[in-house]
Amino acid sequence: MIVFIWAEDLAGNIGNKGKLPWHLPADLKHFKKLTENHTIVMGRKTFDSFPGLLKNRHHVILTTDAEFTNYYKDNDQITIFNSLTDLRKWLLNEQKTIYIIGGFSLFDALKDIPDRLEQTIIQNRFKADTKMAIIDYNRYKLINREDFCKDTKNKYNYSFLTYVKL
Repeated sequence: MIVFIWAEDLAGNIGNKGKLPWHLPADLKHFKKLTENHTIVMGRKTFDSFPGLLKNRHHVILTTDAEFTNYYKDNDQITIFNSLTDLRKWLLNEQKTIYIIGGFSLFDALKDIPDRLEQTIIQNRFKADTKMAIIDYNRYKLINREDFCKDTKNKYNYSFLTYVKL
């Protein structure tokens, strides 16, 4: 099963200067709960935005950077693909649940294959330079929506939405 997982604001923004434009601990906890003990797939820039390897997850990274590939070649927590074609072929043949976590280019290139969407909507607008790829929601059914109000730890109202492919 291929799952897209991401957070966006009311304008569809997902990033600013290689980082999330907001800090929402509840979304980070939600992301961890869903992706822990699974494989996460990302582009190199998304990987670079992390403080390090995420615990209890296998990282699959798409990059053409030979130096990056060489640096991580012996790390068993990372698999590197140097072409989108090879990554797509691998994804379509995998039997386990795999989470695609970004960024825009990867979401856009693979938008025809997810079986499930895990979307967080932050009920605010932020300064950003990256929007989410356009998803054809007509191909999916909303099966769960949870709405939350801001609190002492989370400065914004937010919602978790789960869609499955029709």
